[in-house]
Amino acid sequence: MNKNKISPKAYLFPMPVALIGANVKGRPNFETLAYVGIVESQPPLISIASYETHYTNIGIKENGTFSVNTPSEDLAELIDFCGIVSGKEIDKSEVFDVFYGDLKTAPMVSQSPLNLECEVIKTIKIKELVEIDKGHEVFIGKVVNVYADEKILTEGIPDIVKFRTYTYSLNNYWKVGEKLAPAFEIGKNYKK
Repeated sequence: MNKNKISPKAYLFPMPVALIGANVKGRPNFETLAYVGIVESQPPLISIASYETHYTNIGIKENGTFSVNTPSEDLAELIDFCGIVSGKEIDKSEVFDVFYGDLKTAPMVSQSPLNLECEVIKTIKIKELVEIDKGHEVFIGKVVNVYADEKILTEGIPDIVKFRTYTYSLNNYWKVGEKLAPAFEIGKNYKK
């Protein structure tokens, strides 16, 4: 075995690219995040981790809601812009066409093919867990509603091929590749 010991970091590949929406002081704001994950499928729970100093966190805590907007490749420039600038200095409320669902305070992006409307059920302050000066706040949200463009659905489910979403890794965005094998099937061929 030829393994190199490298610096410890949270290497998980690929990382999703998501645009998190929250109303801050009554105005839509958006933040680009890759620290997004599925916590549970039933009930559907999503986690997002955002530095405690980020402007979007104010709105998430203020309203107890957020949205997760999964972009397609054609939105890459706008999504990157929202990750470069802070809502503290730049008003991002007019970057996208915005709509609201039942929660009324989780702004969603019309141009994004898939939108999750979430209600916060738990907030975890990482700096309290590991005794550091600054850290992420992890918001666990229950997915209350999902909105999807008709053109990305196959039998009522988002289709990754039609979707054309992309991922983040080591300061680059990557297109999603081709299907490798059917899950819960390929392993049936294993023989020791």
